Amino acid sequence: MEALLGKTLEELQSVAIGTGLPKFAGKQLAEWLYVRRVRSFDEMTNISLKGREALKARYTIGRHAPVREAVSADGTRKYLFEVSHQPSTISPHQEHSLLSEEGRGKTFIESVYIPEDDRATLCVSTQAGCKMGCRFCMTGTLGFHGNLPAADILNQIFEIDAMASADGREPLSNLVFMGEGEPMDNIDEVLRTLDIMTASYACAWSPKRITVSTVGIPAMKRFLDGSECHLAVSMHNPFSAERARIMPAEKIMPITEVVALIKQYDWSHQRRVSFEYICWAGQNDSPKHAKEIIRLLRGLNCRINLIRFHEGVEEVARTNKESRHFPGSDEKQMEWLRDYLTANEVTSTIRRSRGEDILAACGMLVNSLTGNR
Repeated sequence: MEALLGKTLEELQSVAIGTGLPKFAGKQLAEWLYVRRVRSFDEMTNISLKGREALKARYTIGRHAPVREAVSADGTRKYLFEVSHQPSTISPHQEHSLLSEEGRGKTFIESVYIPEDDRATLCVSTQAGCKMGCRFCMTGTLGFHGNLPAADILNQIFEIDAMASADGREPLSNLVFMGEGEPMDNIDEVLRTLDIMTASYACAWSPKRITVSTVGIPAMKRFLDGSECHLAVSMHNPFSAERARIMPAEKIMPITEVVALIKQYDWSHQRRVSFEYICWAGQNDSPKHAKEIIRLLRGLNCRINLIRFHEGVEEVARTNKESRHFPGSDEKQMEWLRDYLTANEVTSTIRRSRGEDILAACGMLVNSLTGNR
Protein backbone atom coordinates (compact mmCIF):
# COMPACT_ATOMS: atom_id res chain seq x y z
CA MET A 1 0.00 0.00 0.00
CA GLU A 2 0.99 3.60 -0.53
CA ALA A 3 2.64 5.52 2.31
CA LEU A 4 1.27 8.84 3.56
CA LEU A 5 4.73 9.91 4.71
CA GLY A 6 6.21 12.12 2.02
CA LYS A 7 2.92 13.61 0.84
CA THR A 8 2.49 17.38 0.76
CA LEU A 9 -0.39 19.25 2.38
CA GLU A 10 -2.28 19.45 -0.92
CA GLU A 11 -1.83 15.72 -1.49
CA LEU A 12 -2.99 14.92 2.04
CA GLN A 13 -6.09 17.04 1.47
CA SER A 14 -6.79 14.92 -1.62
CA VAL A 15 -6.26 11.77 0.44
CA ALA A 16 -8.75 13.03 3.00
CA ILE A 17 -11.41 13.76 0.39
CA GLY A 18 -10.74 10.43 -1.35
CA THR A 19 -11.37 8.49 1.87
CA GLY A 20 -14.60 10.31 2.73
CA LEU A 21 -13.08 12.82 5.15
CA PRO A 22 -13.50 16.62 4.94
CA LYS A 23 -10.73 18.57 3.22
CA PHE A 24 -9.57 20.11 6.49
CA ALA A 25 -8.61 16.61 7.69
CA GLY A 26 -5.65 16.89 5.33
CA LYS A 27 -4.10 19.46 7.65
CA GLN A 28 -4.80 17.17 10.59
CA LEU A 29 -3.02 14.36 8.79
CA ALA A 30 -0.04 16.63 8.16
CA GLU A 31 0.18 17.49 11.85
CA TRP A 32 0.00 13.84 12.91
CA LEU A 33 2.63 12.79 10.36
CA TYR A 34 5.14 15.65 10.54
CA VAL A 35 4.65 17.42 13.88
CA ARG A 36 3.58 14.61 16.20
CA ARG A 37 5.26 11.98 14.00
CA VAL A 38 2.89 9.15 14.82
CA ARG A 39 3.46 5.54 13.78
CA SER A 40 -0.15 4.37 13.49
CA PHE A 41 -3.54 5.62 12.39
CA ASP A 42 -4.94 4.70 15.81
CA GLU A 43 -2.99 7.60 17.32
CA MET A 44 -4.88 10.11 15.14
CA THR A 45 -7.52 10.72 17.78
CA ASN A 46 -9.16 13.78 16.21
CA ILE A 47 -10.04 11.76 13.08
CA SER A 48 -13.18 9.64 13.30
CA LEU A 49 -12.86 5.88 13.77
CA LYS A 50 -14.57 5.35 10.41
CA GLY A 51 -12.11 7.72 8.79
CA ARG A 52 -9.14 5.96 10.37
CA GLU A 53 -10.40 2.60 9.13
CA ALA A 54 -10.81 4.01 5.63
CA LEU A 55 -7.23 5.31 5.73
CA LYS A 56 -5.92 1.96 6.98
CA ALA A 57 -7.60 0.17 4.09
CA ARG A 58 -5.73 2.21 1.50
CA TYR A 59 -2.54 3.56 3.05
CA THR A 60 0.29 2.93 5.45
CA ILE A 61 2.00 5.55 7.58
CA GLY A 62 5.39 4.75 6.06
CA ARG A 63 7.42 4.50 9.27
CA HIS A 64 9.73 1.57 10.03
CA ALA A 65 12.61 1.22 12.45
CA PRO A 66 16.19 0.48 11.36
CA VAL A 67 17.09 -3.20 11.36
CA ARG A 68 20.63 -2.81 12.72
CA GLU A 69 22.89 -0.28 14.43
CA ALA A 70 26.65 0.08 14.94
CA VAL A 71 28.36 2.47 17.35
CA SER A 72 31.81 3.95 16.70
CA ALA A 73 34.44 4.60 19.34
CA ASP A 74 33.95 8.34 18.67
CA GLY A 75 30.18 8.21 19.31
CA THR A 76 29.07 8.14 15.67
CA ARG A 77 26.21 5.72 15.02
CA LYS A 78 25.36 3.98 11.76
CA TYR A 79 21.91 2.56 11.01
CA LEU A 80 20.75 0.04 8.43
CA PHE A 81 17.28 0.50 6.93
CA GLU A 82 15.30 -1.72 4.64
CA VAL A 83 13.72 0.45 1.96
CA SER A 84 10.25 0.08 0.54
CA HIS A 85 11.01 -0.46 -3.15
CA GLN A 86 12.45 -3.51 -4.84
CA PRO A 87 15.98 -3.20 -6.28
CA SER A 88 16.21 -2.22 -9.94
CA THR A 89 19.41 -4.23 -10.38
CA ILE A 90 21.39 -6.77 -8.38
CA SER A 91 25.13 -6.40 -7.81
CA PRO A 92 27.39 -9.06 -6.27
CA HIS A 93 27.45 -6.99 -3.08
CA GLN A 94 23.68 -6.77 -2.77
CA GLU A 95 23.12 -10.37 -3.79
CA HIS A 96 24.97 -11.74 -0.78
CA SER A 97 24.57 -8.98 1.80
CA LEU A 98 21.55 -10.52 3.50
CA LEU A 99 20.51 -10.31 7.11
CA SER A 100 18.90 -13.74 6.83
CA GLU A 101 17.30 -16.02 4.29
CA GLU A 102 14.14 -13.96 4.70
CA GLY A 103 16.07 -10.89 3.58
CA ARG A 104 16.68 -12.23 0.07
CA GLY A 105 15.60 -9.77 -2.59
CA LYS A 106 15.33 -6.83 -0.20
CA THR A 107 17.17 -3.52 -0.54
CA PHE A 108 19.04 -1.77 2.26
CA ILE A 109 20.60 1.64 2.83
CA GLU A 110 22.60 3.19 5.66
CA SER A 111 22.37 6.51 7.53
CA VAL A 112 24.84 8.04 9.98
CA TYR A 113 24.17 9.98 13.21
CA ILE A 114 27.10 12.26 14.12
CA PRO A 115 27.07 13.90 17.58
CA GLU A 116 29.20 17.01 18.15
CA ASP A 117 28.99 18.83 21.50
CA ASP A 118 25.43 20.20 21.75
CA ARG A 119 24.40 19.37 18.19
CA ALA A 120 23.79 16.25 16.12
CA THR A 121 23.98 15.85 12.35
CA LEU A 122 22.35 13.09 10.31
CA CYS A 123 23.95 11.96 7.05
CA VAL A 124 20.98 10.95 4.90
CA SER A 125 20.86 8.56 1.91
CA THR A 126 18.78 9.46 -1.14
CA GLN A 127 19.43 6.41 -3.33
CA ALA A 128 20.18 2.75 -2.77
CA GLY A 129 23.77 2.55 -3.98
CA CYS A 130 25.02 5.06 -6.53
CA LYS A 131 25.51 5.27 -10.29
CA MET A 132 28.09 8.11 -10.38
CA GLY A 133 31.05 5.68 -10.43
CA CYS A 134 33.66 7.82 -8.65
CA ARG A 135 36.77 5.63 -8.57
CA PHE A 136 37.71 6.43 -4.98
CA CYS A 137 34.27 5.92 -3.41
CA MET A 138 33.32 2.66 -1.74
CA THR A 139 29.59 3.31 -2.06
CA GLY A 140 29.89 3.18 -5.84
CA THR A 141 30.97 -0.46 -5.60
CA LEU A 142 27.41 -1.35 -4.56
CA GLY A 143 26.04 -0.47 -7.98
CA PHE A 144 22.74 1.37 -8.30
CA HIS A 145 19.51 -0.10 -6.92
CA GLY A 146 17.03 2.72 -7.29
CA ASN A 147 15.89 6.13 -6.09
CA LEU A 148 14.43 6.40 -2.60
CA PRO A 149 10.93 7.86 -2.37
CA ALA A 150 10.49 10.78 0.00
CA ALA A 151 8.90 8.39 2.50
CA ASP A 152 12.15 6.42 2.84
CA ILE A 153 14.24 9.58 3.07
CA LEU A 154 12.01 11.11 5.75
CA ASN A 155 11.81 7.82 7.62
CA GLN A 156 15.58 7.91 8.21
CA ILE A 157 15.26 11.37 9.74
CA PHE A 158 12.21 10.68 11.91
CA GLU A 159 13.34 7.28 13.18
CA ILE A 160 16.87 8.31 14.14
CA ASP A 161 15.68 11.56 15.71
CA ALA A 162 13.18 9.60 17.83
CA MET A 163 15.82 7.06 18.88
CA ALA A 164 18.25 9.79 19.89
CA SER A 165 15.65 11.56 22.01
CA ALA A 166 14.53 8.30 23.64
CA ASP A 167 18.14 7.49 24.57
CA GLY A 168 18.79 10.94 26.02
CA ARG A 169 21.13 11.88 23.17
CA GLU A 170 21.06 15.16 21.28
CA PRO A 171 18.09 15.42 18.89
CA LEU A 172 18.92 16.18 15.29
CA SER A 173 20.00 19.75 14.68
CA ASN A 174 21.35 19.44 11.12
CA LEU A 175 20.92 17.29 8.02
CA VAL A 176 23.47 16.55 5.32
CA PHE A 177 22.31 14.73 2.21
CA MET A 178 25.67 13.01 1.76
CA GLY A 179 24.87 9.34 2.32
CA GLU A 180 24.34 6.75 -0.39
CA GLY A 181 23.57 8.14 -3.82
CA GLU A 182 23.69 11.42 -5.73
CA PRO A 183 20.86 13.64 -4.42
CA MET A 184 20.50 15.60 -7.67
CA ASP A 185 19.97 12.31 -9.53
CA ASN A 186 16.79 11.89 -7.43
CA ILE A 187 15.86 15.54 -7.57
CA ASP A 188 12.04 15.17 -7.48
CA GLU A 189 12.01 13.19 -4.24
CA VAL A 190 14.79 15.26 -2.68
CA LEU A 191 12.95 18.54 -3.37
CA ARG A 192 9.75 16.98 -2.01
CA THR A 193 11.61 15.98 1.16
CA LEU A 194 13.14 19.44 1.56
CA ASP A 195 9.74 21.04 1.09
CA ILE A 196 8.24 18.93 3.88
CA MET A 197 11.21 19.48 6.19
CA THR A 198 11.00 23.26 5.82
CA ALA A 199 7.24 23.87 5.35
CA SER A 200 5.37 25.64 8.16
CA TYR A 201 2.57 23.02 8.05
CA ALA A 202 5.11 20.20 8.50
CA CYS A 203 8.54 20.11 10.17
CA ALA A 204 9.25 23.87 9.93
CA TRP A 205 13.04 23.49 9.87
CA SER A 206 15.15 26.39 8.70
CA PRO A 207 16.74 25.55 5.32
CA LYS A 208 20.01 26.77 6.86
CA ARG A 209 20.10 23.57 8.90
CA ILE A 210 20.21 21.41 5.77
CA THR A 211 23.04 20.81 3.28
CA VAL A 212 22.63 18.89 0.02
CA SER A 213 25.66 17.51 -1.81
CA THR A 214 26.34 16.84 -5.47
CA VAL A 215 29.15 15.82 -7.80
CA GLY A 216 27.70 18.40 -10.18
CA ILE A 217 25.03 17.36 -12.69
CA PRO A 218 22.51 19.50 -14.63
CA ALA A 219 19.65 18.83 -12.17
CA MET A 220 21.59 20.95 -9.69
CA LYS A 221 19.93 24.01 -11.25
CA ARG A 222 16.52 22.76 -10.13
CA PHE A 223 17.85 22.52 -6.58
CA LEU A 224 19.35 26.01 -6.72
CA ASP A 225 16.07 27.45 -8.01
CA GLY A 226 13.75 25.37 -5.83
CA SER A 227 15.39 25.37 -2.41
CA GLU A 228 17.19 27.69 0.01
CA CYS A 229 19.21 24.87 1.60
CA HIS A 230 23.00 24.90 1.57
CA LEU A 231 24.95 23.30 -1.28
CA ALA A 232 28.09 21.14 -1.08
CA VAL A 233 29.93 20.24 -4.28
CA SER A 234 32.34 17.32 -4.51
CA MET A 235 35.23 18.86 -6.43
CA HIS A 236 38.34 16.75 -5.58
CA ASN A 237 40.30 18.16 -8.52
CA PRO A 238 40.07 21.57 -10.25
CA PHE A 239 41.50 20.35 -13.58
CA SER A 240 38.86 18.93 -15.90
CA ALA A 241 40.99 16.20 -17.50
CA GLU A 242 42.29 14.96 -14.16
CA ARG A 243 38.86 15.10 -12.54
CA ALA A 244 37.30 13.15 -15.41
CA ARG A 245 39.67 10.24 -14.76
CA ILE A 246 38.30 9.79 -11.24
CA MET A 247 34.78 11.23 -11.56
CA PRO A 248 32.80 10.27 -14.68
CA ALA A 249 30.26 13.03 -13.95
CA GLU A 250 32.89 15.53 -15.12
CA LYS A 251 32.10 14.43 -18.69
CA ILE A 252 28.44 15.31 -18.17
CA MET A 253 28.97 18.66 -16.47
CA PRO A 254 32.56 19.91 -16.19
CA ILE A 255 33.59 21.51 -12.91
CA THR A 256 34.02 24.83 -14.74
CA GLU A 257 30.34 24.74 -15.73
CA VAL A 258 29.34 23.71 -12.21
CA VAL A 259 31.14 26.72 -10.73
CA ALA A 260 29.86 29.06 -13.44
CA LEU A 261 26.29 28.06 -12.63
CA ILE A 262 26.83 28.51 -8.89
CA LYS A 263 28.24 32.00 -9.48
CA GLN A 264 24.87 33.04 -10.93
CA TYR A 265 23.31 32.82 -7.46
CA ASP A 266 23.59 35.04 -4.40
CA TRP A 267 25.76 33.53 -1.62
CA SER A 268 26.31 36.74 0.29
CA HIS A 269 23.64 36.14 2.93
CA GLN A 270 22.90 33.04 5.04
CA ARG A 271 22.83 30.46 2.28
CA ARG A 272 26.24 28.82 1.83
CA VAL A 273 28.12 26.84 -0.78
CA SER A 274 31.10 24.65 0.03
CA PHE A 275 33.39 22.40 -1.97
CA GLU A 276 34.47 18.97 -0.71
CA TYR A 277 38.04 18.06 -1.53
CA ILE A 278 39.59 14.68 -0.65
CA CYS A 279 43.38 15.06 -0.61
CA TRP A 280 45.65 12.52 -2.33
CA ALA A 281 49.44 12.70 -2.13
CA GLY A 282 50.98 14.08 -5.30
CA GLN A 283 47.69 13.87 -7.21
CA ASN A 284 45.66 16.91 -6.20
CA ASP A 285 47.52 18.58 -3.30
CA SER A 286 50.27 20.40 -5.21
CA PRO A 287 50.85 24.15 -5.65
CA LYS A 288 49.50 23.97 -9.21
CA HIS A 289 46.25 22.48 -7.93
CA ALA A 290 46.00 25.11 -5.20
CA LYS A 291 46.50 27.92 -7.71
CA GLU A 292 43.86 26.46 -10.04
CA ILE A 293 41.35 26.17 -7.18
CA ILE A 294 41.92 29.86 -6.39
CA ARG A 295 41.51 30.83 -10.04
CA LEU A 296 38.38 28.70 -10.45
CA LEU A 297 36.65 30.01 -7.33
CA ARG A 298 37.74 33.65 -7.58
CA GLY A 299 34.88 35.99 -6.67
CA LEU A 300 32.73 33.26 -5.12
CA ASN A 301 31.87 33.45 -1.42
CA CYS A 302 32.50 29.82 -0.47
CA ARG A 303 34.47 27.39 1.66
CA ILE A 304 36.72 24.41 0.86
CA ASN A 305 36.47 21.39 3.15
CA LEU A 306 39.66 19.34 2.90
CA ILE A 307 39.03 15.66 3.67
CA ARG A 308 41.46 12.94 4.65
CA PHE A 309 41.28 9.81 2.51
CA HIS A 310 40.54 6.67 4.48
CA GLU A 311 43.15 4.41 2.88
CA GLY A 312 44.50 3.35 6.27
CA VAL A 313 41.32 1.46 7.16
CA GLU A 314 41.91 -2.22 6.46
CA GLU A 315 38.32 -2.70 5.37
CA VAL A 316 38.69 -0.03 2.68
CA ALA A 317 41.69 -1.72 1.13
CA ARG A 318 39.91 -5.08 1.13
CA THR A 319 36.64 -3.78 -0.24
CA ASN A 320 37.83 -1.19 -2.74
CA LYS A 321 40.94 -2.18 -4.66
CA GLU A 322 40.95 1.25 -6.27
CA SER A 323 42.07 2.74 -2.94
CA ARG A 324 45.63 1.55 -3.48
CA HIS A 325 45.87 4.04 -6.38
CA PHE A 326 44.89 6.93 -4.11
CA PRO A 327 47.45 7.39 -1.31
CA GLY A 328 46.19 10.00 1.11
CA SER A 329 48.03 13.28 1.68
CA ASP A 330 49.91 13.56 4.96
CA GLU A 331 48.93 16.00 7.70
CA LYS A 332 51.66 18.50 6.88
CA GLN A 333 50.68 18.78 3.22
CA MET A 334 46.99 19.18 4.07
CA GLU A 335 47.82 21.95 6.52
CA TRP A 336 49.92 23.67 3.86
CA LEU A 337 47.06 23.46 1.36
CA ARG A 338 44.58 24.79 3.91
CA ASP A 339 46.79 27.72 4.85
CA TYR A 340 47.69 28.57 1.25
CA LEU A 341 44.08 28.62 0.09
CA THR A 342 42.92 30.64 3.10
CA ALA A 343 45.74 33.17 2.62
CA ASN A 344 44.50 33.62 -0.95
CA GLU A 345 40.89 34.34 0.06
CA VAL A 346 39.48 30.81 -0.31
CA THR A 347 38.52 29.91 3.24
CA SER A 348 39.56 26.33 3.93
CA THR A 349 39.26 23.87 6.79
CA ILE A 350 40.37 20.28 7.37
CA ARG A 351 37.24 18.30 8.08
CA ARG A 352 37.39 15.92 11.00
CA SER A 353 36.69 12.32 10.00
CA ARG A 354 34.09 10.44 12.05
CA GLY A 355 33.07 6.79 12.28
CA GLU A 356 35.88 5.20 10.27
CA ASP A 357 35.94 2.11 12.49
CA ILE A 358 32.34 1.23 11.54
CA LEU A 359 32.65 2.28 7.86
CA ALA A 360 30.54 5.38 8.45
CA ALA A 361 32.93 8.09 7.18
CA CYS A 362 32.70 9.94 3.88
CA GLY A 363 32.35 7.55 0.93
CA MET A 364 32.39 4.42 3.10
CA LEU A 365 28.71 3.44 3.17
CA VAL A 366 28.53 -0.05 1.68
CA ASN A 367 25.69 -1.55 3.73
CA SER A 368 28.24 -3.33 5.91
CA LEU A 369 25.59 -3.88 8.58
CA THR A 370 23.94 -6.51 6.38
CA GLY A 371 26.79 -8.78 7.46
CA ASN A 372 28.62 -9.10 4.16
CA ARG A 373 31.43 -6.70 5.18
